[in-house]
Amino acid sequence: MKLLRLFTRKATFSDSVLDLVLSNEDVRDESCGIQDGYTFSIFRAGTRDYVGYVSLRLGESPGLYYLGHIGYRIEEKHRGHGYAAHACRLMLPLMERLRLGSVVITTNVENIASRKTCEHLGCVLERIAPVPPEQRALCAGATEKCRYIWRMEA
Repeated sequence: MKLLRLFTRKATFSDSVLDLVLSNEDVRDESCGIQDGYTFSIFRAGTRDYVGYVSLRLGESPGLYYLGHIGYRIEEKHRGHGYAAHACRLMLPLMERLRLGSVVITTNVENIASRKTCEHLGCVLERIAPVPPEQRALCAGATEKCRYIWRMEA
């Protein structure tokens, strides 16, 4: 029934391409330093066609250094359309309301699609950071993470 409730909920952020529907506004996870956050289900505009999700994580911690403030996943059949970057841009009013000057998006080095998403957003590659052993479980075993900085336009 949770999906049915998602389908009947009004989009939180929307345009002619995508609808973002708030699916979780309590993404606190103190074990990795997430103080607060939001997860949105992504649908093609005006449809029930599920595209994926995008999350905004708030806080600063060693875990978030490698996990990043924004996370996204696009279902395989919807990849290649720029939906991840589009969904991130749709969250800009929320980030402005929260007075975020910049956020971090991290990707695995070999994840070319996610790296292109960051480039399309205008993110700057800060560095490729080795992931310490104690943070690797949080990062699904990754030994390195690309850290991109996305500065909000004034």
